[in-house]
Amino acid sequence: MKTTQSENLFTRAQELIPGGVNSPVRAFRSVGGTPRFIERGQGASIWDADGNRYIDYVLSWGPLVMGHAHPQVVAALQDALTRGTSYGAPTKLENELAELVIDVVPSIEMIRFVNSGTEATMSALRLARAYTGREKIIKMAGCYHGHADMLLVQAGSGVATLGLPDSPGVPASTAASTLTVEFNDLDGVKALFEQFPNEIAAVIVEPIAANMGFVMPRPVYLQGLQDLCRRHGALFILDEVMTGFRVAPGGAQQAWNLDPDITCLGKVIGGGLPVGAYAGKREIMKMVAPAGTMYQAGTLSGNPLAMTAGIATIRALLEPGIFESIAGKVSELIAGLTSAADSADISIQTGSAGTMFGFYFLKTPGAVIDDYASAKQHADTARYGKFFHAMLEAGVYLAPSQFEAAFMSSAHGSEEIQATISAVTQVFHQL
Repeated sequence: MKTTQSENLFTRAQELIPGGVNSPVRAFRSVGGTPRFIERGQGASIWDADGNRYIDYVLSWGPLVMGHAHPQVVAALQDALTRGTSYGAPTKLENELAELVIDVVPSIEMIRFVNSGTEATMSALRLARAYTGREKIIKMAGCYHGHADMLLVQAGSGVATLGLPDSPGVPASTAASTLTVEFNDLDGVKALFEQFPNEIAAVIVEPIAANMGFVMPRPVYLQGLQDLCRRHGALFILDEVMTGFRVAPGGAQQAWNLDPDITCLGKVIGGGLPVGAYAGKREIMKMVAPAGTMYQAGTLSGNPLAMTAGIATIRALLEPGIFESIAGKVSELIAGLTSAADSADISIQTGSAGTMFGFYFLKTPGAVIDDYASAKQHADTARYGKFFHAMLEAGVYLAPSQFEAAFMSSAHGSEEIQATISAVTQVFHQL
């Protein structure tokens, strides 16, 4: 593929923007090479500045569950644009999206919209501290909940991708209130509650650890976390920024029959525009200003364009058979991936849930990755880098990191799935 335009744009970008990108994982640091500068997207495909076309499984890191430039979303946004882009005042659209989310996600009774997943998790933890009168939180090593200071401790996503230590600039006093334990380690969480009785405000967790690759929870893990929180008077916060509306229409909490106190959302509820939300039980949410004393604000929160895109996306996703169809395509792709790996005698670990999926290349055949420690030990990042570039050359765009999940949309059809499986089969045999 010709990449001259992307190379020139990246060279210029590095003089203007730190690392040439506005979010670290985009820089291709862990896989090497030049990031592709994207010019447009349509359906299941994106095109770069050199005119190369790729089948896209990144989908803006999750929100484009209906694919790029979905007609219903585009039409709704075009109509909204004629009325303005932002008002800094309440709109009917905020009510409409709130009602949609509350109707579909089982535990949610009230919701506050913000502008990003980071804002959602940061605000949820402030709310948990205000509600409980406690300061400490528990997070899982390798789970990424945004880049707020107290959450950049043993974080996944770009931190894992770039091999960075806990971020410089985070005060020791802030980090001290964050307790970490491995994902899937219920006994470790139990021990922390015993070590710090009446001090832990909340446990926050990704139901699927999708920022250290793709790690599914053990059968009793999530319910066990919820039970421990109830027993010790802490709040159970489910970070569904990635899994909301993707693991099931009602999120991971619907799939695993959970009842979190607070849920964090993002991605899909903005239909590709910047948005986030924290939501939960009415009694807890009423502490948020101006109803209560826990202060959180945002000039652009509830932006009418983001609300419009979110409403159109969720309504399209909830049409009969749409979600099930996307999930079926994920299963088809994972089956093809597994078969190709077996044929080429390549050791991989795959996982999927609803419209999300992921896989690891394993350094040791038969190794099992079920937490951050085992991901760092067993994931073959060098082989993934070779695979990534070979797939890119074959016209398939995956995450430029072994430690990120992948996504499917309603726009991916049999043609795209078969083309991807064919490319995977060829590349596996090359490897």
